[in-house]
Parts: sequence; C-alpha cells; structure tokens
Amino acid sequence: MSRPAEPRPREGHGRGGPFPARHLPAGTAAGTPYDLDIRPENAGWAHSSLKVLTLAPGGTHTFPTGDSEWIVLPLGGGCTVATGGLSFTLRGRDSVFASTTDFAYVPRATTATLTSAGGGRFALAGARCARDLPARYGPASAVPVELRGAGTCSRQVNNFAAAARAGGADEQGFECDKLIAVEVLTPGGNWSSYPPHKHDEHHPGEESELEEIYYFEIADGPGGTPGLGYQRVTPSRDKGTDVLAEVRTGDAVLIPDGWHGPSIAAPGHDMYYLNVMAGPGAEREWLIRDHPDHAWIRDTWPGQPVDPRLPLHESHQGRQGQESRQGHQGRESRQGHEGDAR
Repeated sequence: MSRPAEPRPREGHGRGGPFPARHLPAGTAAGTPYDLDIRPENAGWAHSSLKVLTLAPGGTHTFPTGDSEWIVLPLGGGCTVATGGLSFTLRGRDSVFASTTDFAYVPRATTATLTSAGGGRFALAGARCARDLPARYGPASAVPVELRGAGTCSRQVNNFAAAARAGGADEQGFECDKLIAVEVLTPGGNWSSYPPHKHDEHHPGEESELEEIYYFEIADGPGGTPGLGYQRVTPSRDKGTDVLAEVRTGDAVLIPDGWHGPSIAAPGHDMYYLNVMAGPGAEREWLIRDHPDHAWIRDTWPGQPVDPRLPLHESHQGRQGQESRQGHQGRESRQGHEGDAR
C-alpha cells in the first residue's frame, strides 16, 4: 500500500507560525539543518521541542540550548557531545530497532556541539525549563526496559527519561526539570497507546497537563519494502485535536490535547516511536486518564502472555524486563496511573 502523493512544503515550513496540521509527514517540518524541527513557536504551544539531525561522516553541529533543557539521543550512529567544558562520547546504536542507546543531557543557557566520526542521525528532545541541572551522560545499561500490555497490545517501553514512578521500573528516573521522554517499540500487527488516554488537564494526583510529540520510524519488510502504521487522536474537548494518520519513517504527530491511541503497527513492520512531553505543572509528573469507553480492555490482559517477540532487542535490562514485568500488563487502574497506556 502506498501513500498518495502529497504536496511537500519547502524547507522551513512552519517556521513563521504554527504548523497548519497536527500530522507532519517526513520532510514537511524540516528546517536547516534539521530533518525535523518542532519548537513551541511552530507547534503552537509553550513547552516541548524535538529536532532530528543527520550528520555526514566527520560532520559537526553546534546549537544554543536557549531556555530549554535537551537530551541528545542517537537514532543511528554515534557521536561526541561537548558542552560547558565537558565531553561525552555516545556509542549510539545501529538503529532504533537494534538496541537501547546511551545519551547526553545538556542544560539550558549554554551551547552544545555534536561531532560524529562515522555519521549518523540524532534526536534532540527539549523542554523549556526553570532549573539549571548539570550536563551528564546516560548509559544504555541504566535504561529501564519495560514490557507493557498483553497479547496484541504488547509493547516495549525504553524509559530513558521517564518521570519517576513510585514502585515502577523507572522509580529513580533520570532527572530533568520538565522534560519527559521515552521510546516505544511495537511488534508488527500490535496496538500501542491503547487503551486511548489523555493528559491535557491538571487534576492533582489523577492527570497532568502535558504536550506531546510522537516521532515515528517503521521497520522495512522483506526486500526493503517500506513500512507503515497508523495513529489516532480523538478530541477530548470541543474543536480538539482529531487525527487519523498513516505514518511512516520520519513522520511526527503533535498532540496538545485529546485522547491519543491506538498507535497501530502494520503486520510485518515493527513500529518505533519517540515520545517527548513537557507541561506547565510544578511537578514533573506523567499522570494519564484512560478513555472511559475503552478502559475495560485492561481487564482482558491478566492471564494473557506478553508477545513472545518482546523484547525486540536485548539490552542490559531487557531480559530482566521480560522476566520481572509479566504481571504489569494486568495492573488495574482507570485514572491517575502514570504512563500505563504508552
């Protein structure tokens, strides 16, 4: 199945104002030198950013961090990150489907320089913030890998910068001021972000207000056949976000509000997405509400096995995640749970 031809706006589309749509096909949200350049100014919101940068072998790029904190996350390849007199060597990975990755945190009000001897692609996930935290390295071995759901709702979550959850896989968390970011891997044919959930209002202890970016990569099929998936967002308020999009590698979806999910991986094509979130709350929290029409699906999970294809890749904690979190898929929680539907 091929996507119908779409008009492709010139480079820098959206730089003068908000994007005209919430689904951003690959290339339509580029801005020199970025393949993807989402900022509060062009997203039409206040907090979250995501840039994707491709560097040729030997390539280098310097960017000002401004009023935001950033995580440099290799998508494919490795690099060094130099900032504030410090230098972090990121081994990276071959692809998002190959392994977890190490990463670097860069604080606000400074500059960072990426240099890649072998070339690669790198995500810069950012959030406007108020605190000055130290630049530091995040090892791949410390990334909590969690298996969620059951059966055809099974998925893998790499909680590299999730908000801390009491008793959760990421109880200690990776400290940021406002930024929350995780990776989700969904085997072909499965549904993620299900049941649909939202986090667009502040209800203490029940729901946090967070903008969210979904950035997608889809695994090719046999012979290099390009993959595809689908993303749904339904309105949670009058004139709210309403998206039904066929997504491919390099696409992004902006979610300022609304019930988001499912994220559907086509059979034969594993799906990856990077979630970047931030909001105005005083606490860095990830509290979500399930859609009341679909929350019952959780009651079907106890006793079902997690998809045996998971984890999609081995990591330091991947096998531990498979063995110790089998019971997580049946956790009953209708609202106020943190990240369960991811």
